[in-house]
Amino acid sequence: MDQIHLSAEKSKDKPLIATFSITPATQSYFNQLRQKHFPAERNYIDAHLTLFHALPDKPFIIQDLEEIAGDCQPFDATAQAIVSLGYGTAFKIKSPELSLLHQKLQRKWYDLLTNQDRQKRNFHITIQNKVASQVAKKLQADLTSGFEPFDFTVYGIQLWRYLDGPWEYISTIDFKTDA
Repeated sequence: MDQIHLSAEKSKDKPLIATFSITPATQSYFNQLRQKHFPAERNYIDAHLTLFHALPDKPFIIQDLEEIAGDCQPFDATAQAIVSLGYGTAFKIKSPELSLLHQKLQRKWYDLLTNQDRQKRNFHITIQNKVASQVAKKLQADLTSGFEPFDFTVYGIQLWRYLDGPWEYISTIDFKTDA
């Protein structure tokens, strides 16, 4: 019991990651592709649509996310294209709402953000990474041959703690829905 408590306290020093929660069937589709194509020894987590890579683990972060989620309704995003990551493959994701949410929080937290999180976000879902470039190119060709852009819904924001590889789930903050 004490080890669990100490471990939990120590994990508080780790950065938080904010991702978007998406349509369950779409999440499952991306997870299946990631399990099939991502190197197993490096695949600690499910497929994800990242909002921020490294946020400080402070109560105001959750409060700010709850506030912004309370002002948002679920919205559509589009898996627009298959893209190369050089040594990997991803789906390019487009939606004006994704960018607006990121920019709003980016302005609010700018002084706390890493250089990576201060940049313009090119939204994507990675299904393969850290493979030989020819392996990535083959997957891109295979996926592109029958690819049709498709829409899915973004329902909220998920918060995770980075644990030097794996992530620890903290919570999901749903966007408001009209009753």
